[in-house]
Amino acid sequence: MEEAVADCVAALGAVTDRDWKKVRAGRLEWSCRETAAHIASDLIAYAGQIAGRAQDAYVPFEITLDGSEDGLDPADNAGALQVIATTGALLAAAVRTTPRAVRAFHPYPFRHANREGFAAMGVAEVLLHTHDIAEGMRLPYEPPAELASFVLTRIFPRVRPGPTPWQTLLWATGRGELPGREPVTQWRWSNNPVLRSERLTLEGVAPATSADLSLAGDGGYEWVGGAAAEGTREGAGIMVKQYEEGVFHPEWGMYVLVRREDDRAVGAMGFHGVPDGDGRVEIGYDLVEGARGHGYATEALRTLSAWALAQDGVRTVTAVVERENVPSQNVVTRAGFTRVAQDGGQYTYELRG
Repeated sequence: MEEAVADCVAALGAVTDRDWKKVRAGRLEWSCRETAAHIASDLIAYAGQIAGRAQDAYVPFEITLDGSEDGLDPADNAGALQVIATTGALLAAAVRTTPRAVRAFHPYPFRHANREGFAAMGVAEVLLHTHDIAEGMRLPYEPPAELASFVLTRIFPRVRPGPTPWQTLLWATGRGELPGREPVTQWRWSNNPVLRSERLTLEGVAPATSADLSLAGDGGYEWVGGAAAEGTREGAGIMVKQYEEGVFHPEWGMYVLVRREDDRAVGAMGFHGVPDGDGRVEIGYDLVEGARGHGYATEALRTLSAWALAQDGVRTVTAVVERENVPSQNVVTRAGFTRVAQDGGQYTYELRG
């Protein structure tokens, strides 16, 4: 967050002597001045959401760009950049001090976001609107690639990577073109989905988390036993390939199973892809050894399967289990699945809506 704001202030600091109120910000309907105020407003709003743990709506407050104690003298352009720097610092502090499991209200698409989601949204606001102001001022601007990548791999999970992260982000938000892709006219970012069972939180995995897990990282989680299971890492690798191919759907991907009593991850569960034309979707799961035998897999399977069957067009959830894997067979049976077929050393189970 601090890097994005510092880059914004450095870039726009070169044109503070110009009249921002009379120049339109790129393709926006706002002036450059209004766009600068919007950046600051969003940053402080995100900080307020996550610091105040707002759950149902935005915290009802706003800021104005004033320059005197009585609030009568408007800030100049340099003052506007100072406000952006300050509100960015407040959001960064809120992100750093918020526990990992906390989520606060944001309307799209699942009505909540965690600290990483708010950080990514804040960075996106800064990068994109700095671009808009710079474009209006005919000022060259390109932020560090890692900042654009941070945004893309956390809140643009369905956007296939392009030649560079910055070009891809501009295209994804209707601000640029990419060879071989149609122009974007409508867009929204997407925070990760979350489901809750009796004891667990099922946290949808973003591309950044998938990549880290596939490379033997912890994905930002504290795992029972110290590390994710091998099946989880293999599943994460599949998610990475889906992201690279532009077919990653966060709600039909992997969910990390987090035990709420201590915020430790016990395993992962997820779908092999989106439902097919017959309304069938396949599910798989893997628990770390130290978390087995406590009913977590059955509990999560019931929750995720029920969610899937409640979606439009989904009729059947399937699971394929090795014939020698009796514990996993018991899991799917307890979750209400019925064995419908055998193919070599594998059993196929179904749960119908």
